[in-house]
Amino acid sequence: MLAAERQALILDEVQRRGAATVSELAARFGVSDMTIRRDLDTLVARGTLDKVHGGATSKRSASTEEPGFRAKQLRQRAEKEAIAQAAADLVRPGSAVGLSAGTTTWTLARRLRAIPRLTVVTNSIRIADELYDDDRTDLDVVLTGGVRTPSDALVGPVAVGSLRHLHLDVVFLGVHGVDAEAGFTTPNLLEADTDRALVAAGRRLVVVADHTKWGTVGISTIARLDDADMLVTDAGLPGDARDTLAERVGELVIAPPTNGTE
Repeated sequence: MLAAERQALILDEVQRRGAATVSELAARFGVSDMTIRRDLDTLVARGTLDKVHGGATSKRSASTEEPGFRAKQLRQRAEKEAIAQAAADLVRPGSAVGLSAGTTTWTLARRLRAIPRLTVVTNSIRIADELYDDDRTDLDVVLTGGVRTPSDALVGPVAVGSLRHLHLDVVFLGVHGVDAEAGFTTPNLLEADTDRALVAAGRRLVVVADHTKWGTVGISTIARLDDADMLVTDAGLPGDARDTLAERVGELVIAPPTNGTE
């Protein structure tokens, strides 16, 4: 198979699935990992894919683009681990915690398993699966109903209704974009409604967002910057963004790298 033909098939595969790893593509096309990496470099140089650690994701585009969970999971993994650790340190045993859908909050959920006596409310199927444990009698997981989105969030009137009368100690909100004017945004209108209901249920709002979210604007605003009691992000956030956010959010936390994070 010619390189150009293989690259066209790789592009089709990644766009169809939203993301793929180097090892998956190497097995799919019967070539070495090094060959796949060169193919991905070529496709990234053409602007047709986004390269991430260990693979590639489909190209990010407009304010209504909603990548699937797998595509988002491959992006900024080290940064999300750092953010999750810093956010988990805020949670006390016995708390009622809200987690919006998303890969950063899913990474946080994995850290929360170590904290005793928690009640976790979420509209994320992935987070509910991550926290489910038959042997835990001190961990209650409440999953909203609703319509499933490409990112495995449950949204819509059923989800909003289930959140309306809840009272949570802290809500951790993952977002699609962070912008000085638009605030915290999402590309899904129904998810914005659901996230606003989750935010309203919490006494405290902590937004968890890696540095690539800065300057990205989804079609619908979930909350203003000054609605956030805290924003936890990573060291890749530019200096001008740090200045703006430090003035607008209640507290800006730059998560230190975790072990193994460069």
